[in-house]
Amino acid sequence: MKTLIQTALKAGAFALFIATATQAWGQAQMQVALFKVVTVKDDVIIGFNTEDLKALGGPEKSAAGSIASALADRKSLTVWQYSVRKANNGDSQFAPLRQIGLLAHDSLRVEPYSTPFAVLPHE
Repeated sequence: MKTLIQTALKAGAFALFIATATQAWGQAQMQVALFKVVTVKDDVIIGFNTEDLKALGGPEKSAAGSIASALADRKSLTVWQYSVRKANNGDSQFAPLRQIGLLAHDSLRVEPYSTPFAVLPHE
């Protein structure tokens, strides 16, 4: 009986390890890159995951260049706006706020945005 309980505990621990590793791997695959869109009027922080960036032009170009080129070609893009919020543990993090539309404009600039905060993926 004791061996059965030990085996069950080992199997449970192994399953928990696999679930945690799988979740971490999935999150690593869907990392979000943040960008600041600078206009004459204001700035907005937007986020793209790996799949979004590949759809815009792939890794051959710089990510900011891919976004700017796609916006110039398409004249508009729907993107996720990000903002800072507090996590349940009190830490600051960047999280998706809402989807917004960007319109192409001659004075628009897209630049990479770095932050020390955790960045949550969007849907």
